[in-house]
Amino acid sequence: MRVLYLYCHPLPESFHAAILQESLKGLADGGHQVDLLDLYKENFNPVLSEQDRRDYHDLAKNQRGLEGHIERLRGADALVVQFPTWTFGMPAMLKGYFDRIMMPGVAFDLSEPSNAKPMLTNIRTVAGISTYGRPRWVAMYVGDPPRRTVTRYLPRLMNARCRVGYHALYHMNVASLAQRTAFMGRVRGAMRVLV
Repeated sequence: MRVLYLYCHPLPESFHAAILQESLKGLADGGHQVDLLDLYKENFNPVLSEQDRRDYHDLAKNQRGLEGHIERLRGADALVVQFPTWTFGMPAMLKGYFDRIMMPGVAFDLSEPSNAKPMLTNIRTVAGISTYGRPRWVAMYVGDPPRRTVTRYLPRLMNARCRVGYHALYHMNVASLAQRTAFMGRVRGAMRVLV
């Protein structure tokens, strides 16, 4: 399976960097081909500018400057999104990626404005990997927006039979080394079979 792996964390020495390494090992164990898109390392510009917004619905203009990223997305069978949860949301860098790339003519067809049709039907699997500083009940109390984005919104843009997985370590700030290690093991196993 061809996997576009969206990775979003600015620190190379972070726990997320360790999760990434285990995740990549799991994908390799499963024989998957991985296109790693490290948003920070690649200096992705997450800002939807005034002109970008004006051109958003213009299919002749809205993809300018983003062709490479769009090609990578269209070439994938699976999408893995790894990020920390900050302020009960995705980091601005990742949210900006979705704001800029998930647009008309790429992620959905708006030729019938009342019925957006998915266009990323090449993607048959979506998986999210995230960490939270607070317990799960607190995340659920505020609606757990990152989980909903990965498990509910993204699949609506993809193949009708899209499989979905979400792997979260809640209350990471007090998680023991054993708990963190176990989480990385679960992620590696999930990536081997990819959901």
